[in-house]
Amino acid sequence: MRPIEVAPVPATALAEPLILLEEALRDGEPVPKDFANSVRKAIETEELEVLAARKEGRIQGVAVLAYRLNVSAGGQFASIEDLYVRPEARRQGVGRALLQAANERCAERGIAYIEVQVEEEKAEAFYAALDYGLETGVRVLSRTLLRRA
Repeated sequence: MRPIEVAPVPATALAEPLILLEEALRDGEPVPKDFANSVRKAIETEELEVLAARKEGRIQGVAVLAYRLNVSAGGQFASIEDLYVRPEARRQGVGRALLQAANERCAERGIAYIEVQVEEEKAEAFYAALDYGLETGVRVLSRTLLRRA
């Protein structure tokens, strides 16, 4: 069995990872071109990183990391904005490889805190199995400001 290779995606090579995320997270609807350009710029300024997991040359999964400053932490922290693994590649170590690569990338940057928000119990169990813990006393609140057409 060939190993899973995880590597950062350069800003100039986002087409394939974005297609996978669009299929999975946007029901195939392409992200707007100006948003795709914003993603490219954020990668260039190292505010965002896209990791692609490949097996036999084909992307099997993608993780999107955002890096932000945090005053209370006195430094940068990271959040996993999106993580998706093709259904046929699940339970084969792809998600684990993506998270391990994310941990390594953060450690290289001196980041000691990574967060992820999940909606499903399956996702929570996946992260918990890889030493991510539920934060007590934290509540996520949101407000929609713009409506999509």
